[in-house]
Amino acid sequence: MIERAFLDFSVAKLRQYVDRISACADRLSDDEIWTRGHATENSIGNLCLHLSGNVRQWILQGVRDRDSEFTAKGGVPRAELIAQLRDTVEAACQVISSLAAARLEDKITVQGYHQTVLEAVYHVVEHFAGHTGQIIFATKALQGEDLGFYRHLSQPQHGEATP
Repeated sequence: MIERAFLDFSVAKLRQYVDRISACADRLSDDEIWTRGHATENSIGNLCLHLSGNVRQWILQGVRDRDSEFTAKGGVPRAELIAQLRDTVEAACQVISSLAAARLEDKITVQGYHQTVLEAVYHVVEHFAGHTGQIIFATKALQGEDLGFYRHLSQPQHGEATP
């Protein structure tokens, strides 16, 4: 059933993204997690707080202080930040996994947006993907090296030359 495939894929992507964010955080110090290039830039820490809040609001329906996600300038150690993000994502994955296909058409309102449950799940996965890309980019900029997420693509396949 296509609905189950959508839900399973959404869960798999959220887990993949949080693993990549965690791998980035493992390479960085607490100070680097909260580094901003300039005042209008978000730190990796801000993005992690923001992702946790967004997932809670869109999937778990928690109370959220969105402004504090962006004004924070530290204070949350790297390990705690990633643990919070992992816990939030895992709770959301449990909710998404348990959704009945018929619920995907239900109408909900989040942040003043009226949409279906399917659209809310899609929004969260898309939003998470975008910020994961920013975190990966920031980590590469801070570390000056490839993170190896796609290293397997440069390996020759059964006699093929690497392009």
